[in-house]
Amino acid sequence: MGEKGETNRQRIVQAADDLFYQKGYEATSFSDIAEAVGIARGNFYYYFKTKNDILVAVLQKRRDDIRAMLDEWDKEYPEPRARLKRYILILVKSQSEIENFGCPVGSLCTELNKLRHALHGEATEMFEIFRLWLEKQFAGIGHKKDAHKLALRLMARCQGVSLITSAYSDVDFLHREVEELQQWIEGL
Repeated sequence: MGEKGETNRQRIVQAADDLFYQKGYEATSFSDIAEAVGIARGNFYYYFKTKNDILVAVLQKRRDDIRAMLDEWDKEYPEPRARLKRYILILVKSQSEIENFGCPVGSLCTELNKLRHALHGEATEMFEIFRLWLEKQFAGIGHKKDAHKLALRLMARCQGVSLITSAYSDVDFLHREVEELQQWIEGL
């Protein structure tokens, strides 16, 4: 695939990623994605034969994006406690998206689980990347024994905040919870 072909492929993956988040995987059609990218549906099949092929590419992109973000935080924030606080700030940085669509990771994992989709396990790997990284941060602030439990607690709390914020369209709730989570991290 040439440079133009790779560019088109990346545009398709980005458009699919956005649509899967905003509309849901099941509700997004090939036509929706082709229209968003501006590629004739017939040409679309050159890049992806099935919707599952697109989902595989979207999941890989999301995992790569998560890893790159966490690597950037590792460089930007030398202290594990500051990294944990930065993780919590995802909620604030994404508040309008969360209010409208929930968490991109949680919503896709939940949908694929409901569908009993074969790629649900691959979607769950996004949470695993976060969990392992969070465990390192908790261990780094002296909670090695409880790192796994604390990582899951923080992830669950952030998922709950995302869900309630979206359900009630309540960004004030989100901000209150973020402040409380920041204080919790500070107190550990």
